[in-house]
Amino acid sequence: MPGEVAGQFRVEVTRLRQALLAVSPELADVPWRAGGWTRKQIVGHLLDSAANNRQRFVRAAIDGSYTGPKYAQDAWVAAHGYETHPWETLLRWWQVEHEILAAVVDRIPEDRLDASCTVGDYAPVTLRFLIEDYLAHQRHHLNQIAARDS
Repeated sequence: MPGEVAGQFRVEVTRLRQALLAVSPELADVPWRAGGWTRKQIVGHLLDSAANNRQRFVRAAIDGSYTGPKYAQDAWVAAHGYETHPWETLLRWWQVEHEILAAVVDRIPEDRLDASCTVGDYAPVTLRFLIEDYLAHQRHHLNQIAARDS
């Protein structure tokens, strides 16, 4: 049975999804601020974050610890060309990535939430912290996506 962290993860992902679906497709190609990424690129960045964090979550849950690289966000966003994809496609991809992540979080044994995780040259944190920080990161970028003052 999924624990408290998994339940909170699913609740938050549902909230985030509803908020993303409320964003007008007309805003998708508009940078969230002058010189910033477009909403499409931000969602793409969130997809990259999901892919990177899935590796972290799974490896920490299986191995009892994780050590791995940071990711070069601008290069990843550029490599995927997210700005060329339809908004609806990006939102579907976001949904699928988060269904996968939620399934992973559901299966993390409670004792593995304390696994030590080192990302790049940052200080080690627990897997629990990585999961909670992942959601905070999603919320942060959702605020950018939903911003009306472009």
